[in-house]
Amino acid sequence: MGKLKRKEYEQLLEPMQLELANMARWAQHCGQRILVLFEGRDTAGKGGVIQDVAKHLNPRQCRVVALPKPTEREDTQWYFQRHVAHLPAAGEIVLMDRSWYNRAGVEKVMGYCTQAQYHAFLQQTPVFEKLLVDDGILLFKYWLCVDQVQQEKRFAERREDPLKGWKLSPVDLKSRLAYADYTTAREAMLQATHTAHAPWTLVDFNDQKHGRLTLIRDLLDRLPDTRVDEPLVALPPLPGKPKKEKYGVVKPIASVPIGID
Repeated sequence: MGKLKRKEYEQLLEPMQLELANMARWAQHCGQRILVLFEGRDTAGKGGVIQDVAKHLNPRQCRVVALPKPTEREDTQWYFQRHVAHLPAAGEIVLMDRSWYNRAGVEKVMGYCTQAQYHAFLQQTPVFEKLLVDDGILLFKYWLCVDQVQQEKRFAERREDPLKGWKLSPVDLKSRLAYADYTTAREAMLQATHTAHAPWTLVDFNDQKHGRLTLIRDLLDRLPDTRVDEPLVALPPLPGKPKKEKYGVVKPIASVPIGID
């Protein structure tokens, strides 16, 4: 499949974004709760696809959750506790840019958790997710796949682009040297947490435009019929003619020196 130009990509994306808007209307109408987890290596493209999913949705209904490093207090809580606070309520859509699966990836590889905590996570996660699904949450788990060659190219782009430099953290730089370890951790995670009630979907993101289109199409296809007829909002005529206003250039207020006695 050839590389998509921006215009071609936007033409393919536009009808899907209309379907996403229909999905949001359906979720609100039915009180459905939708939770989508986006996981993958550094530079995989999680932020970009989340942005395309959420772009035309009401931010009061569709929330993007990207939790920072746990606080000292959160470190003493049940591991899933801080994530539970961000689960969707009726009619809401939550897109998680990384989730509780940090424990099976960066925390495991970088030694930020103990072996006991890691193994407890692998045992508890299928149970935790079963509770979510049994309670009616529609849960979707996506792993964005990127190979080491592409990852290195994207790291280099971030280093050279001052607008993307914030994306390069010390942990990212360490992760470059642990590519194989992350692969091993991912395979163990998939084996333990790929279940009938909460399966994983792996999407090739070596080409990010194709990856985004594939992921969004899959998400829409796995939802039930989300069509909800929306009545056309009536705009009754105004009692008088619409008024025009003139706006001049607003000049800054000149600074006045303040005398000091």
